[in-house]
Amino acid sequence: MSTDLSKIESTSFVDDFVIEDLSPGGAYEGMTVHTRFPPEPNGYLHIGHAKAIYVNFATAEKFGGKCNLRMDDTNPVKEDTEYVDSMIEDIHWLGFDWEDRFYYASDYFEEMYNGAVELINKGLAYIDDLTPEQMKEMRGDTETPAKSPNRDRPIAESLDIFARMRAGEFSNGAYTLRAKIDLASGNFNMRDPVLYRISHAEHHRTGDKWCIYPMYDYAHPFEDAIECITHSFCSLEFEDHRPFYDWVIDNVTLPSRPRQIEFARLNITHTVMSKRRLRLLVEENLVSGWNDPRMPTLRGLRRRGYTPQAIRNFNFRNGVAKVNSTVDYAFLEYCLREDLNISAKRVMAVLDPIKLIIMNYPEGKSEEFEIENNPNKLEDGNRTITFSREMWIEREDFMEEPAKKYFRLFPGNEVRLKSTYVVKCTGCKKDENGNVTEVYAEYDENSRGGNPADGRKIKSTIHWVDAKTCFDAEVRLYDNLFTVESPDAENFLECMNPDSLKIITNCKVEESLKSAKPEDRFQFMRQGYFCVDNVDSTSEHLVFNRAVKLKDSFKPE
Repeated sequence: MSTDLSKIESTSFVDDFVIEDLSPGGAYEGMTVHTRFPPEPNGYLHIGHAKAIYVNFATAEKFGGKCNLRMDDTNPVKEDTEYVDSMIEDIHWLGFDWEDRFYYASDYFEEMYNGAVELINKGLAYIDDLTPEQMKEMRGDTETPAKSPNRDRPIAESLDIFARMRAGEFSNGAYTLRAKIDLASGNFNMRDPVLYRISHAEHHRTGDKWCIYPMYDYAHPFEDAIECITHSFCSLEFEDHRPFYDWVIDNVTLPSRPRQIEFARLNITHTVMSKRRLRLLVEENLVSGWNDPRMPTLRGLRRRGYTPQAIRNFNFRNGVAKVNSTVDYAFLEYCLREDLNISAKRVMAVLDPIKLIIMNYPEGKSEEFEIENNPNKLEDGNRTITFSREMWIEREDFMEEPAKKYFRLFPGNEVRLKSTYVVKCTGCKKDENGNVTEVYAEYDENSRGGNPADGRKIKSTIHWVDAKTCFDAEVRLYDNLFTVESPDAENFLECMNPDSLKIITNCKVEESLKSAKPEDRFQFMRQGYFCVDNVDSTSEHLVFNRAVKLKDSFKPE
């Protein structure tokens, strides 16, 4: 089915290229756009991968096309089914689906092998016995061509050795298969790159069937062409690899000719995006795992409280560029806050509790008040909260000797208790060390709902929870994992933030939260947005992770 291009609004150079290809006379005129997301299953997906997922799936969706999910499992040493399963779940969580188009690079190992044999027969590939170190020494420089003593090895001999490599006759590193292209090329990726190497390693799908494995640069165009991909979107570092991508397509018998298009990858301040560095954080137990809420992995962001919509909005608003740049982490938080402001239920929780006693409120009495769940989402309605003589308030909401412009509780001052009554502070109780242990007040019974009958102005409203009905919960306050915007590549561990996690165990939260389930998200009034932890939280011991602070200093352009 052809796409009506008149209804497509281009928002990036990627869209421009696709429109060009689909237009009359274009390379894919009258065809269906077909993309793919090809992660290597050697770790967990992170926010950078979310951009690639978005570009591939959203572009296909925009043009009425299809997007495949393909595991690039060509390196058996680092890959595992654990990562495959996690990627499937994470991509579905983001809201994307590939229907029945789920593939593995290993599905095509036989075809790739046959393609390599075709290249040898054409005199375009040969067996080399140089070690990696020797190959590097002979690579040359911008003024000097590379060298390859085995470049003129007879075709029959290369075919024989390649077959024996597959049969497992040789040890790791004994031979490689190299393409014969141009040893003097200014693009070093074209200086007879390696196509196959020997690796006697157990593969997570094929077991020990294979002991030779294709290099990514050879496998990548092969996979795309077999799946009849029209547009192969890659990050910018693959731009210099594109000539080899096209060389493979040109010289191996394949069913289609994809077009590779590169875009800038996502970099974010105060974090690292390298799988190697993220793996080091996990292996050194510097975080609790790949799903630690401080990690930029999709598992970590989900556990912290991020929503799929916030991440999709973040990627959409960042756009697709051709030049690398770094996005402020505060913008990611802005997108989350924007989404949760609409979707999250407002509740009351006291993180640093101190007892407030309403001295003139009858002992044993209890009242119910209606309070909005979310003023931005009226269909969520109201809920009932209870009010009695004793309650918990934030310790910072009382000062015996108030600072200038402090309008909360202090002796003689009035405040509004959220949605209930106006109270006037009458004093406090201290322990032997002079620490305040209780605050005393009297309520104005004619101010039900928080509005004094005489119309006097109350300058401050504070939140609270009823001591009779509230319960204890654990709260985890998260901050940036690194103290600097751009952690140094080599010494990034030295920049870790010692205050990236603060655990509070005696928080008091309102009764309505007893039914909260893992990944339920709330706005704790005056505190921020929180999510029920999906690992450590239980019905007997609720754990809330702070997803993002309430106040935002970020101003989008």
